[in-house]
Amino acid sequence: MASVGPSLKRAHAPLRRALCAASSTRSFATVPSEPKQAGEATPKRKSYFKDTQLASFSDFVATSQPLSPAEAYSLKTAEVGPEGKKKTITRLPEWLKTPIPAGNDNFKSIKKDLRGLGLHTVCEEARCPNISECWGGSDKSAATATIMLMGDTCTRGCRFCSVKTNRNPAPLDPHEPENTAEALARWGLGYVVLTSVDRDDLADGGASHFAETIRKIKQKKPTLLVEALTGDFRGDLDMVKIVADSGLDVYAHNVETVEALTPYVRDRRATFRQSLAVLEHVKKVRGKEGIITKTSIMLGLGEQEHEVMSALEELRKVDVDVVTFGQYMRPTKRHLKVEKYVTPDEFEMWRKRALDMGFLYCASGPLVRSSYKAGESFIENVLRKRSGEKKVADSTLAKAVALDAEARSTI
Repeated sequence: MASVGPSLKRAHAPLRRALCAASSTRSFATVPSEPKQAGEATPKRKSYFKDTQLASFSDFVATSQPLSPAEAYSLKTAEVGPEGKKKTITRLPEWLKTPIPAGNDNFKSIKKDLRGLGLHTVCEEARCPNISECWGGSDKSAATATIMLMGDTCTRGCRFCSVKTNRNPAPLDPHEPENTAEALARWGLGYVVLTSVDRDDLADGGASHFAETIRKIKQKKPTLLVEALTGDFRGDLDMVKIVADSGLDVYAHNVETVEALTPYVRDRRATFRQSLAVLEHVKKVRGKEGIITKTSIMLGLGEQEHEVMSALEELRKVDVDVVTFGQYMRPTKRHLKVEKYVTPDEFEMWRKRALDMGFLYCASGPLVRSSYKAGESFIENVLRKRSGEKKVADSTLAKAVALDAEARSTI
């Protein structure tokens, strides 16, 4: 057994020498290419793009000359979908694109207050494109949030609206009027908008609940101006009177579209004439100078020019003071398609026409909605003048004018 050890060592010696020789040799991960011959041209690197398809550098450099209206307002299309099933879609025009509402500290603070008190806003439920602008002011006093009363579920199903619908929504929250008044007093606003879902399941359509909320707000802060954007209460003018007599300053009810399109756009329980009756009755209850009435019309649903003019004439007959025009934006694929993207120039044309017809104020633009900051600033000054308060400060008036000018310049 003693002679086995030396014999194994002698057998392993050749193997160790071979391994050492192999480790001292340099190896390459790839095989080196053959050396280039003198004068041989370097082959051009292949590209997936052709030179004729690439834009020149000057195309990426901004020029001082503005685009012509035809170029600026031209709609762009794109093909989407898998191979064999591609379809052409129209891209959203540049003038309708808004910042993502990621939210600054003020945005988050307002949202926290709303959730903490169990309140809803039409800004969120209706997916308003202006939510980042309205909620993201420098401070809460510069912010606007439209509070939506009576829950977040509507008993009607309009084809343009993304608010949830149900025949039997949840019961009303008896603490909502107090919570709403508390939140608004906490924010320190000068002007606030209240709206609500339609509650056809209630005997009074929620009119008493609406009126109680307004009274609570006025008790906590009498100087706060309140705008109420209500439904039509199924045409029950007694319910309209309850809200109109609650102490509010602006009564808003939207006709939404022209009379010819109303049966296709709104719920069948709502009619154009019924909405006119609501706005007319408010003036009868409070007097022509006792309250401001307001309505809103969406454009881009297929309405004709003469139909819009006819709607404006009907609104002036019932002494509506303020009208707003905005672009209809399709919330989901289950809602009505956009028939036309109206250009900013057309919106400006309707603004001028409305003012020429005698409307007190008109906010008109692609992103304008019925609750609009520039319009609220203007109405606030009109109301304070009418109430006999001290002369409005020049800075306040300048702010209203600046907001209105800024709104028209950014669309």
